[in-house]
Amino acid sequence: MTVSGDVRLDYAGPVATVTLDRPDVLNAQTPDMWRALRAIDRELRGDVRVVVVRGAGRAFSSGLDRQVAAALLDPAAGPEQQPLAALPPDECAARIAQFQEAFTWLARPDLITVAAVHGVAVGAGFQLALACDLRILTDDARLCMAEVTLGLVPDLGGTGRLVDLVGYSRALEICVTGRWLDAAEAERLGLTNLVVPAGQLDPAIDDLTAAVLAGHRDAVIEIKALLVDAARRTRTEQLRAEREAQTRRIRDLAGLGE
Repeated sequence: MTVSGDVRLDYAGPVATVTLDRPDVLNAQTPDMWRALRAIDRELRGDVRVVVVRGAGRAFSSGLDRQVAAALLDPAAGPEQQPLAALPPDECAARIAQFQEAFTWLARPDLITVAAVHGVAVGAGFQLALACDLRILTDDARLCMAEVTLGLVPDLGGTGRLVDLVGYSRALEICVTGRWLDAAEAERLGLTNLVVPAGQLDPAIDDLTAAVLAGHRDAVIEIKALLVDAARRTRTEQLRAEREAQTRRIRDLAGLGE
């Protein structure tokens, strides 16, 4: 199933695979692709439990298409280019909010999302991988938060996710230097759940999705909800959240429901 010419959506039972499909430009991203990703959030089948995000061809994603970036930043660009620089500040921010929605839905509480990263994941590509709950990298994968090299900031949810995963100091260094991280460093820093040989990405994804699907769906949803905000709760709040979640599970398993 094709959502747009540059984004594919395929189903295999309760697993949906979202594929960036511009392999000739290493899956460089465009606003049209972000609109397609937003549409998937609305159109996704209700029985889906796992979403795998991947890139066609030689890379996950080389980030924002440079020609598109130039047009977005050019106030003299034609209206068909929808230049952000020509918008009033509040309208510019509102447009970016729409772009962010292409990534933020991957945190939905009813889904486990997995990024299958090979080749490069740069800028928006790195942020797309970070938007997923889990990441598997091939041993030749390379990551880079390159927005600073364009005079921009990561604005697709990547800053918060990066701090959550590696801490403030390391996240700052990665973002302000725009340097490359190889798969081995990504694993050391906790940016990936697993690094596999390049030819083993598909089997690794299959194994991980099978393990997720083996768990009770409602229990998985409750566990994700407990963990995703755990760092922002006090210990007392987390204990309360745990016992409330467990009470719901016990009543549901006993057939008592709401």
